[in-house]
Amino acid sequence: MATLLYRLGRWSFQRRRAVVAVWLLLLALIGGAAVAFSGPTSGELTMPGTESQRAMTALERDFPQAAGATGTVVVASETERPLTPARLKPVLDDAAAVPGVVSAADPFATGAVSEDARYALVQVQFENEAHEITDAQRAAFTGIGADAPGLRVEHGGEAVVTPLEMGSSEIIGIAIAAVVLVVTFGSLVAAGMTLVNALVGVAVGMSGLFALTSVVDLTDTAPILALMLGLAVGIDYSLFITSRYRQLLVEGLAGPEAAGRAVGTAGSAVVFAGATVVIALTGLSVVGIPFLTAMGLAAAGTVAVAVVVALTLLPAVLGFVGERVLSRGQRTKKDAPAREAFGFRWGRGVTRLRVPVLLAAVLGLGALALPLQDMRLAIPDAGAQAESTPGRQAYDLTSEGFGPGFNGRLIAVVTGDDRRSTEAAARQAQAIIERTDGVLAVTPPQTNATGTAAVLGVIPTTGPTDVKTEDTVRAIRAGVASITLGDVALTGVTALGIDVSAKLADALPVYLLLVVGLSVLLLMLVFRSILVPIKAAAGFLLTVGATFGLTVAVFQQGHFADLIGVDTPGPLVSFLPILLIGLLFGLAMDYEVFLVSRMREDFVHGDTAQQATVNGLGHNARVVTAAALIMITVFGGFVFMDDPIIKSIGFALAVGVFVDAFIVRMTLVPAVMSLLGRSAWWLPKAVDRILPDLDVEGARLHPAPAAEAAPAPREPAGIS
Repeated sequence: MATLLYRLGRWSFQRRRAVVAVWLLLLALIGGAAVAFSGPTSGELTMPGTESQRAMTALERDFPQAAGATGTVVVASETERPLTPARLKPVLDDAAAVPGVVSAADPFATGAVSEDARYALVQVQFENEAHEITDAQRAAFTGIGADAPGLRVEHGGEAVVTPLEMGSSEIIGIAIAAVVLVVTFGSLVAAGMTLVNALVGVAVGMSGLFALTSVVDLTDTAPILALMLGLAVGIDYSLFITSRYRQLLVEGLAGPEAAGRAVGTAGSAVVFAGATVVIALTGLSVVGIPFLTAMGLAAAGTVAVAVVVALTLLPAVLGFVGERVLSRGQRTKKDAPAREAFGFRWGRGVTRLRVPVLLAAVLGLGALALPLQDMRLAIPDAGAQAESTPGRQAYDLTSEGFGPGFNGRLIAVVTGDDRRSTEAAARQAQAIIERTDGVLAVTPPQTNATGTAAVLGVIPTTGPTDVKTEDTVRAIRAGVASITLGDVALTGVTALGIDVSAKLADALPVYLLLVVGLSVLLLMLVFRSILVPIKAAAGFLLTVGATFGLTVAVFQQGHFADLIGVDTPGPLVSFLPILLIGLLFGLAMDYEVFLVSRMREDFVHGDTAQQATVNGLGHNARVVTAAALIMITVFGGFVFMDDPIIKSIGFALAVGVFVDAFIVRMTLVPAVMSLLGRSAWWLPKAVDRILPDLDVEGARLHPAPAAEAAPAPREPAGIS
């Protein structure tokens, strides 16, 4: 592996004009395809094999008039004066005039008026689906009732949900990443080159993703997740290889040889680090939920592109910048006295105090994980949005006038062989649901034209994310299961959340076995060790526990929620655990590979196990610190987005990277490696004969030819 990558890095350095030209051409072609073929993304969640999805499919098939997007106009009288049909007429006229609206239900006809007649709900039905609603239609909808005298009018539902957009949050992350790179390298050229190289990879990956949106259904969150990961790993991978290249230049190697060695050694770590991330992301396919599969594959594609860019475009760009990649001090102060890097001092301190360090870190992470036992999962509703958003204001006004259950309305879909059996089953379902605890009201069944399906609206007494509503859903499903004349399926936000959580719970063991098993095998190939991969997996469990604990404490329990703009704490999104486990596992293995591969490299080249541990941390602590800070800032930038799902993912990833990089990998790992000593690299002879030797540490790379060496080294290795 190292030899192959060495040749690739050296070739890219020497053929730099051709390599850069190919990447620019590729970017232009894929970018053009994205402009020509990109389609819309969607916020719709589909769950094949669940009762909720069965109900939604039946609705689309048997009630096509209700297949379009819906909106809710909440009207409240600003005085004690009750609402009347005459007072509501301007609102209904405005609603009927919105382009694409096929109906606007009169609340006095549907009974959607509060007992004191001061609140009313106008249900608006669009012809097109939610992702097809244009900005002009959305603006017209939110303008309904703007001139109605004496009325407060709020707008909610699918019609006000705007597609997620990428913008200022990413720019903030990139700007901070640039500052970290400048501080790390001490060179604007090195920082700018590394950042531009990563941005090219992101541009290629994202362009390819958008080019596929015309033939592949993607949710709104998929491109944002792909961008989030593509930026983070793209900068980190380029940073890691550039740092090794700079070190080799300082040691006296000429440019082509330094590029080959950097790609052969650090590039090998990048390949396997990227492979673990790709395995974790593509493994989401086993869950069987289309939107998670699409999210995982989209992000995996951008990570794979980031790896290829780091291995080919980066050495080519290094060929153009030459020694300007070094800081001014490294270029001029050739005889400067050596100053030992902090990483070496930290490594010696951790290994000397390994037992107390190990105990303190494990106990501390265990304490951070305690809130995890109270974690609740659900599908976020408008009540989780920022208080300034139209959907949240409509949600709050609906709760004020009608009670929280009106925001979590459920739909029971009854299907039968003929009109007689369908209507009989619907009457049975209505009677059973009305007797169920937690149900406020049930609308009479509405049958379709063919008489093969009927729908009933169910209003619970509690809100959509309330645990009591979940109990009500389960009780309804248990009650209607006895109906034999037809099939009854229940859907709605709460029902969908229950089904998603159940499906993910079933898939999680398989996912963990697949991802962790494949990654442990991959790490066994990289490090030729049994204990190192096991230690890596154990450290990951500590990272996940602490990350989930902190996420629950902030987003669910509300501690320090105001600091990150969480107006209303509540349950975490149902798919966050499995998504976060996959992402964090891949990213955690990045730092494991970066640190331990250098330990392995020095051990193979003759250092003692103890010294190799100190050297591995000493050489890479500065780089891993910079890489982690960059990831934290990139992920942290997404915390400032209004969408609660993206906000929670960004927060959890930023916290997870901090915990894993600084506490687990840079503290626990050297402590455990010091305790294990030479046994850390033990591999049974039978297994050793079976496993191929990938030579990640570059043992087969020959010393640089004398003709290519610079006159004298500038500084000893391992200094800063």
